[in-house]
Amino acid sequence: MARAAPNSDVTVEQMKARVSSASVGDRPHLCVQIAQKQLAETDKLYAAGDLEKGQAALLDVVTYCELARDYAIQSRKYQKQSEIAVRTMTRRISELMHSLGQNDQAPLKDAVDRLQRVRDDLLKAMFPKGAK
Repeated sequence: MARAAPNSDVTVEQMKARVSSASVGDRPHLCVQIAQKQLAETDKLYAAGDLEKGQAALLDVVTYCELARDYAIQSRKYQKQSEIAVRTMTRRISELMHSLGQNDQAPLKDAVDRLQRVRDDLLKAMFPKGAK
């Protein structure tokens, strides 16, 4: 099965529409792709000084990372890749946060905290305590 690469001719809205019709095993990957595209958009919007639209795109990043976590745990597929992608996105958001003034950092700090919980949940699912 050929997996669609995150190419620029597929819009985020088209990808969002595909999530509900995708199989449970394919949903984590699709949600991560959406989050990655939205993070790139967030970066552009914050760089352009459009904080309001940037926060909306950032909310999409967090929402789709949380969906990726839920679908990955449910299907037991793409857990490791999801965790790695979320870790990378967390790092990028932290870098973006440090480039902003103190007053503009709150939404980014909240996003980093929520993404850290996503990572923790994925790691707990992959490495349960007491399992041998």
